[in-house]
Amino acid sequence: MSIITIEELPARLGGGKTLAGLDLGDKTIGVAISDRGFSFAHPRPVIMRKKFSLDAAVLLDVLHKENAGAIVLGLPINMDGSEGPRAQKSRAFVRNMAGMTDLPFVLWDERLSTVAAERTLIEMDFSRRKRAGKIDSAAAAFILQGVLDRLQSLDAAARTELGPPTAS
Repeated sequence: MSIITIEELPARLGGGKTLAGLDLGDKTIGVAISDRGFSFAHPRPVIMRKKFSLDAAVLLDVLHKENAGAIVLGLPINMDGSEGPRAQKSRAFVRNMAGMTDLPFVLWDERLSTVAAERTLIEMDFSRRKRAGKIDSAAAAFILQGVLDRLQSLDAAARTELGPPTAS
């Protein structure tokens, strides 16, 4: 298990794999999974946090069933760009997962992801009560979609650098 950059991610995602997105909360872990074409993030049910070993077992089961090739973890960076206690908790989560999985992690700046997810749920006319049960997975999907969009732009840039195919 390792932390990799987004540029290293495509090499880890062959063979029909998906990409998982996580939003760590104190009470829940929001989960989202990409499609196999890496175009869309789909929210999954949240994992209710109990104890790390139990949470990790449930998460690893979900990742196995979804054929995940890597994990994107939202890194809660402060608005000034510094890392506070919540970011340290996210990094500790990755360290603790190290002995349990070989899946690589990508840390992704999640600033305002929960705010954006909540606005989307409000626009979809979810009640406050229903939003509470979906917000963390919606935030995970928002984080994952940001990574998927970045992967698409990296792929487009790589194709542009190669130029059009030449006739022989």
